[in-house]
Amino acid sequence: MTNRIKQLFAQKPKGLLSVYFTAGFPNLEDTVPIILELEKNGVDLIEIGMPFSDPLADGPTIQQSSEAAIRNGMTIPKLFEQLKDIRQHTQIPLVLMGYLNPVMQYGVERFLQKASELGIDGLILPDLPLSDYVREYKAMFEQYGLSNIFLITPQTPEQRIREIDTHTNGFIYMVSSASVTGSTTGQSVVNTAYFDRVNGLGLRNPGVIGFGIHNNETFTQACNHASGAIIGSAFIKALSKEGSLKVNISTFIQSIRQKETA
Repeated sequence: MTNRIKQLFAQKPKGLLSVYFTAGFPNLEDTVPIILELEKNGVDLIEIGMPFSDPLADGPTIQQSSEAAIRNGMTIPKLFEQLKDIRQHTQIPLVLMGYLNPVMQYGVERFLQKASELGIDGLILPDLPLSDYVREYKAMFEQYGLSNIFLITPQTPEQRIREIDTHTNGFIYMVSSASVTGSTTGQSVVNTAYFDRVNGLGLRNPGVIGFGIHNNETFTQACNHASGAIIGSAFIKALSKEGSLKVNISTFIQSIRQKETA
């Protein structure tokens, strides 16, 4: 099975735009339309958020979207039902992002098998400890052809970054600062010393910067220091606006990409 994430980074090593949204928000059945609209507007990779009642790493915007999605009736079985034909419509890399608790309740192996059957390419589970992953789950992820993507922060020591690089495949999620998602304190995400330190390690996995990316300026800055950038909270805010979902998505992505050069 071709790994779509690896294929993407081979084809587009720089300037990659990944977008996160919460499944089932703003409306329960918006999941697939949002995926297809993001692809149509030139997004490179999509992270589908699995709503959870206690999302520790998420700021208020994503928390509120998660609460709304749960109220709308979103569950993991419902999400899998929505995605059952997704690969008939798109080959864009898709990553599920969420927390370990709902995955364990569903059954980890059953979850991985189902995700693989649907054509999901990887998972981001911020509260899955690396040691637990290596000991209990890595073989399962490999069996089902799924990438497991870990987060690092400016505080992550070099040894741990190297361990993550050894045990993961796909990309490394470089959290721009030690904060929750959606933080835009200051208008810059440039933590140059941290990015340079990571880039100097000669890692085998590319890095993508997330947290605090919210406009063309921060997207461009991040792309100068990594293979690409991830936008979450700012996109959720765009989805929350009145009016057409298609127009809101198109307007937002165009605003991020506005000055991008090939």
